[in-house]
Amino acid sequence: MNPDTPLPDEAAVAAVDAAMTSRRSVRAYLPDPVPHETIDAILRVASRAPSGTNAQPWHVYVLTGAARQRLSDAILATYRDPEAAQGHHEEYAYYPKEWFSPYLDRRRKVGWDLYGLLRIEKGDKEKISAQNARNYAFFDAPVGLIFTIDRRLGQGSWLDYGMFLQNIMIAARARGLDTCPQAAFTRFHRVISTQLALPADQMVVCGMSLGWADPAAVENSLTTEREAVSQFTRYIE
Repeated sequence: MNPDTPLPDEAAVAAVDAAMTSRRSVRAYLPDPVPHETIDAILRVASRAPSGTNAQPWHVYVLTGAARQRLSDAILATYRDPEAAQGHHEEYAYYPKEWFSPYLDRRRKVGWDLYGLLRIEKGDKEKISAQNARNYAFFDAPVGLIFTIDRRLGQGSWLDYGMFLQNIMIAARARGLDTCPQAAFTRFHRVISTQLALPADQMVVCGMSLGWADPAAVENSLTTEREAVSQFTRYIE
C-alpha cells in the first residue's frame, strides 16, 4: 500500500457493508408510518447514483394512506378479474421468454423456499394467486413507491436507474427500514398510468414497498443464497 494512501475508516466500512448485506426483499410490514422527512432523506441520498452525462433518468411517485390504497384497489380489481387481467401485459421484458440453467434453478429455489415457509403446496393455484396479489397491496407496507422513466431514453439510462434503486434500498437499511423491489407492477402499467395521471412519455419501471419489517411474519425469515465470488469472478493479471 502506498504510504500516502489514507487508511479506511473501519466503522464506516462496517456500516456500509451491514446496510448492503442486510438488504433483503421483505414481504410483510408493520403499519407504522414513515415520516416524509425520512423518505425525502432516502431519496436525496439515492439521487447521488451515477448516470451517464448526469441525465438522472428517475421519476418517483410516493404513495401513502388513501392514495396507496386507491392504487392497490384498482390493480387488485383487475388482477382478480381473469377476463380483465388477460389484457394486461408488461411493457418491457424484465425476464427472458424462456428460462435456462443456472438462472432457472435459482428462480425455482427462491420460489419454493418462500412457498415452503408459507405452507403453499406446489400446484395450489388459489394460494399462489393470493400470495402474488400481496404484491399489489405493497405487502401492507405504509409506503408504496412507483418508479417511471422517460420512454425515449436508451438502455444506458435503465442501467443508471438500477443504481438509483439500489441506493434507495441501501439508504433505507441504514435507517432501519426495509424494502421490496417489485417488477410485478409493470404488468398493470395502464392501471397505474390512469390512477397516477402519468404523462404519456413516462413508462413504469417497477414498484417498491418501503417500511419496517414485521418480525412475526414467517415470510420475512427467508434468506436467499448467493454464489461464492470465485464462481462468478476471473482475475486476469
